[in-house]
Amino acid sequence: MARDYYGILGVDRDATDAEIKKAYRRLARKYHPDVNPSEEAAEKFREASLAQEVLTDPQKRQIVDAGGDPEEQGFGQPGAGGFGGFSGGGLGDIFDAFFGGGGGARGPRESRVRRGNDALVHLEATLEEVYAGIDREITVETAVLCDVCDGSGSASKAAPVTCPTCQGAGEVMELQNSMLGRVQVRRACHRCAGTGEVIEDPCENCAGDGRVRDRQTLKVSIPAGISDGMRLRMSGKGEVGPGGGPAGDLYVEVHTTEHPYFIRESDDLHVNLQVPAVDAALGTSVEVKLLDDSIATVDIAPGTQPDATIRLSEKGMPHLRREGHGSLIAHVEVMIPTDLNHKQRDLLEKLREASSQNAGVASKDESHSGFFSRLRSKFGR
Repeated sequence: MARDYYGILGVDRDATDAEIKKAYRRLARKYHPDVNPSEEAAEKFREASLAQEVLTDPQKRQIVDAGGDPEEQGFGQPGAGGFGGFSGGGLGDIFDAFFGGGGGARGPRESRVRRGNDALVHLEATLEEVYAGIDREITVETAVLCDVCDGSGSASKAAPVTCPTCQGAGEVMELQNSMLGRVQVRRACHRCAGTGEVIEDPCENCAGDGRVRDRQTLKVSIPAGISDGMRLRMSGKGEVGPGGGPAGDLYVEVHTTEHPYFIRESDDLHVNLQVPAVDAALGTSVEVKLLDDSIATVDIAPGTQPDATIRLSEKGMPHLRREGHGSLIAHVEVMIPTDLNHKQRDLLEKLREASSQNAGVASKDESHSGFFSRLRSKFGR
């Protein structure tokens, strides 16, 4: 009869890999031989380990969902991926057992103390903060060193001892049914998880792992001029490794929030200026408040045309880790009046009468070349 792998872990049949691994960790904390040395606990831990291994393997899980047991079948069921039905080391272990490799080592055993994973957090900053460069505090949930056993995993802080089950090899030989009969295959030792070492008196706070989950507050220095999406590396601030191993790195990805009127492009700042038609014709000036609260004056020359751009050097974003700034680029939007009173209309009528310009179709020679350049660009010519 096929095992109820879902029932062993206490998860639904549609459980995700993350939910399966979470259920396994919950049982491991309860039945791990280092925590509970009874034979019954050892058997339950072995069953939980096997269930987790099977259900996180897509091919084996497909066999389980079809009503089979991949641990009792020599081949995977239809659709399970050919030889995916073999458990353990698969065909390699079976042929090793028959042709001289069955008792050999599977390579260096896994270290009990390992480097922790890197971590990534996202941080939002305003354009003003990115302009100036600031220090920010962030709170991250991560694996930190157990402060009860100082990462040793032992309540008495004693060194680990050689695993009595595998005699320090990190693996054990087990009999398994296959198409070739009962053969011996190598498996990672369930008691020491393949490390060859066990903690005799596991720390109750971390269950012998040497680390616990906790919240940590860190200070992040955001350099002036950092670009949106750029990552800062904080060495050794990631997760502490299993067995109290060295911590990985923490990467902080900086995202800039939208500004009310500036748009950043590289180290240049773009701003849109709305200029009445009269001011565009006669000339004026516009004051722009910059990101450091200083004021930049943009001069609008008489006769400025719509879509004109005015560049002010050294008024943009600071260059990252070097001297100087980008430019402030002002885009002129000429505002044509749409709701005129009688006095304004009369003045404009007099202006039209006095003007030598008339509306009409412009030839290529008569018009500004920039217009035709933009037109050709629009139609891909």
